[in-house]
Amino acid sequence: MNHNTPLSPRPLHQPADGRRRVMTTAQLRSHGLTAAEAAARCRPGGPWQQILPGVVLLHPGPPTGEERLHAVLLYAGRERGGGVPAQPGADAASAPPGADAMITGLAALALHGFTSAPPLPSLEAIDVLVPRPRRLRSTGCARIVRAPALPAPEQVTVPQALGPARAGGTPVPVAPVPRALADAVAGLADAAVVRLLLTEAVRGGHCEPAAVVRELNQARLLSRPHVVDAVDSLLAEGRAIAEHRLYRMVREYALPDPVWNVDLRLPGGPHLGGVDAYWPGQAVAVELDTRAPRQDDDALWPEYVRKREHLERLGITVVHLTPRKLRDAPEQQAAVVRTALTASADREPAARVVVLPR
Repeated sequence: MNHNTPLSPRPLHQPADGRRRVMTTAQLRSHGLTAAEAAARCRPGGPWQQILPGVVLLHPGPPTGEERLHAVLLYAGRERGGGVPAQPGADAASAPPGADAMITGLAALALHGFTSAPPLPSLEAIDVLVPRPRRLRSTGCARIVRAPALPAPEQVTVPQALGPARAGGTPVPVAPVPRALADAVAGLADAAVVRLLLTEAVRGGHCEPAAVVRELNQARLLSRPHVVDAVDSLLAEGRAIAEHRLYRMVREYALPDPVWNVDLRLPGGPHLGGVDAYWPGQAVAVELDTRAPRQDDDALWPEYVRKREHLERLGITVVHLTPRKLRDAPEQQAAVVRTALTASADREPAARVVVLPR
């Protein structure tokens, strides 16, 4: 046996998986192809093409939407670990890039299923979120978005229509909806489009308004008038949805009917504040906490606390419910309200208040 016989290169398969139809030059080297051989195959009229720097499309035709996604992720992820090339025997194309590169912006919203986002094939560039220190530039179909800290990505399955016909799709790392929204809004000047995207985020159940406003605030976008207007609509939409959840919770878990959306006053005295639901016989109030982390939040919070403390000094139990808890754990929240109603029999009688429609 001749021990000097060179090892055979790893076979280069081209299955239907969109990831395997797009590879980096480092991955091609792990399959035994030299840089010169790969470059020769990418010449005009050749069987391959270079879709992004260091990223090769393993067929001559136009890339599918799925192949563009994976090409962008491979381009953004190819400097991981200080630019160390893929080691022989490690098929990097079989594993999605890590949390240091993820699809964001309008492309991410399309992957999350937003109908108000443009379809992926119509996007000239795909936003990809990377850590700020990464040495990358926007080029071709890859638009680099930098952040000091990246969120945990969500693995979203690529819609089957974007790739070759097969059973199932390929998961790719995608920024959570609030972060993707902020990155999309940063590049949009059309107030109507911004309003549509933000409204769908809440109405479609993708996330809560507070999470969206927090990301917009951190991205310093709340100084733009068209974004502020859209946020006002978003918060109104979020409150309406939260109120509907509260009505449904009371009905579905057989709580006593309260009076809805009322103002409380002391007889002949000052206004105590509005509450979303009130049980006069038990002196129990429910208030929806739909505050969002806006620039004026520090000024609003003390007033919020003062109202609650004032009501409780008068013997009124205030139950605070968040939209997210009403969505995710309505039975638990109903139990909290029922406990407060039951416990009223053991408390000192509350001060008499005047209940007025709000």
